[in-house]
Amino acid sequence: MIRKAYIDPTSVVHDSASIGEGAMIWNWTKVRENAEIGTGTSIGQCVYIDMGVRIGARCKIQNGVSIYQGVTLGDDVFVGPDATFTNDRVPRAHSTDWEIVVTIVEQGVSIGANATIICGNSLGRHCIVAAGSTVTADVPPFALAMGTPARVVDYVTVSGRRLRRDPQAGPPTIEEVMDKKLPGDAQK
Repeated sequence: MIRKAYIDPTSVVHDSASIGEGAMIWNWTKVRENAEIGTGTSIGQCVYIDMGVRIGARCKIQNGVSIYQGVTLGDDVFVGPDATFTNDRVPRAHSTDWEIVVTIVEQGVSIGANATIICGNSLGRHCIVAAGSTVTADVPPFALAMGTPARVVDYVTVSGRRLRRDPQAGPPTIEEVMDKKLPGDAQK
């Protein structure tokens, strides 16, 4: 069954924005020119989506998030409440020569509440950025990054379970990140 997109009447969505089937845009959200929101994506209240932003399918963008021009979110991305993406490394109130710096968030990434993603960085697939962290460098796939500035402290599985391995050992193998029972998991 194909579901039409839902757009709350208090939200402002520019006519040139593309909204996928089954997407939901809740109250007091603004979606600017040429933004793209994928199929089945949920956008919370009071979210700002700047012009040209691309958000993939089945994403969940929580309340109060700001996503500025130059940001692309892959499919199945979670962005926690009040997280912010920047797009200018040297912002000035009266600068006329600033350049948009691109940020790429790959498939399956989870970004915690109040995290700040500084522009020009990539977040690798299925990585997790902990709540309150400030990302100032690329985050590798399947990494758990936290702090200000965010540092890799562990790696996670596809479903987000910590592997509890030494991050200095380098990225995990595909066998490690695929979900499987870990020591201490309850029997099913």
